[in-house]
Amino acid sequence: MQIIWRLLINAAALWAATRLVPGISFDGDWRLLLAVALVFGVLNVALRPILILLTLPLFILTLGLFTLVLNAVMLWLTGRVSDALRLGFHVDGFGAAFLGALVVAVVSFLLSLFVASGARERRSNGD
Repeated sequence: MQIIWRLLINAAALWAATRLVPGISFDGDWRLLLAVALVFGVLNVALRPILILLTLPLFILTLGLFTLVLNAVMLWLTGRVSDALRLGFHVDGFGAAFLGALVVAVVSFLLSLFVASGARERRSNGD
């Protein structure tokens, strides 16, 4: 069930980025957006640890702020893969990817808090 929640949260965060950031667009229905969220999740699971390891000196040098750049790269890469798969998700350049990554991070964080608090509440009520 956790994977489904994560997929829905990523889809909502990506949708928010398409609405708030010029240069990020999506042409398709919600099922394709779920596919884009799946691509985003798979890329983050598969490539992010390798990229973190390769850029570890930059993480240390910038005291972790390089994470923002890495998030932008992951969003830009999601746009490229989505274009190749014809999913309708487009990211036009690094600036849009950087702002979009910030939006995705904030929205994902807030929605994760909401989902986690609802789960905690259900457990405390005995459901």
